[in-house]
Amino acid sequence: QVQLVESGGGLVQSGGSLRLSCAASGRTVSNYAMGWFRQAPGKEREFVAAISWAGTNTYYADSVKGRFTISRDNAGNTVYLQMNSLKPEDTAVYYCAADYRGLGTSRGQSYENWGQGTQVTVSS
Repeated sequence: QVQLVESGGGLVQSGGSLRLSCAASGRTVSNYAMGWFRQAPGKEREFVAAISWAGTNTYYADSVKGRFTISRDNAGNTVYLQMNSLKPEDTAVYYCAADYRGLGTSRGQSYENWGQGTQVTVSS
């Protein structure tokens, strides 16, 4: 069983940056695809970014493309989400997820393991 713990969230002004981390434990996730999703109040969970097991393929939602970067450190069993040029509409709880299939996908149903989330609030 994989346990995922997100960190790095907080309050930031519009145009600012944050770096989220997702630390995995329980087993190595070096052969897992990893994804970031978010859920704003009153809205459904949405895909943000994903990365394949080797880090060779990355995928982004159109709303964050060019502003967010997903990366991974397999030796450290950690995945990151660098968020730049943040906007108020990026405000949400951000969740990390792991998919043993390894390829990376925007489909939340493909991920078997989820973290508890970290709050990101962007003020205007």
